[in-house]
Amino acid sequence: MVDAAEAAYPAEACGLIIGRGKGQLVRVTAIVPAPNLLAATGDRFELDPAVRIKVERDLREAGSKDRIVGHYHSHPDGTSEPSAVDRVSAFEPDMAWVIVGVLQGQAIHVAAHRLDERRNAFRTVPMRIPKKSACAPT
Repeated sequence: MVDAAEAAYPAEACGLIIGRGKGQLVRVTAIVPAPNLLAATGDRFELDPAVRIKVERDLREAGSKDRIVGHYHSHPDGTSEPSAVDRVSAFEPDMAWVIVGVLQGQAIHVAAHRLDERRNAFRTVPMRIPKKSACAPT
């Protein structure tokens, strides 16, 4: 995620988070970068739906216990907090929404959020990142 966020700067990066688990506790097993169909805007993202369809099909055909557990995107020259645009665009409250804050091309913070539809807002959720991880800023 961090590598993708830094490489996409100054545009937003985006992708899917693959993992397994129940409820709020999931273990991430893979990160799948995806083209940002709105990269030219600089402050928006739209994940290519063809990537999601392919990932879901591949997982199903492999008989995997893994599933899509979340989405990630970056905030160029911003924080890892969800923006007003994120809230308006968000759906799938069972998914994690991981945001990488990038400042001048360097990842500065990564945070996970879940959509709380009752409050019409995101809530930050705990995330543990192993030292050697595709999620950790270097």
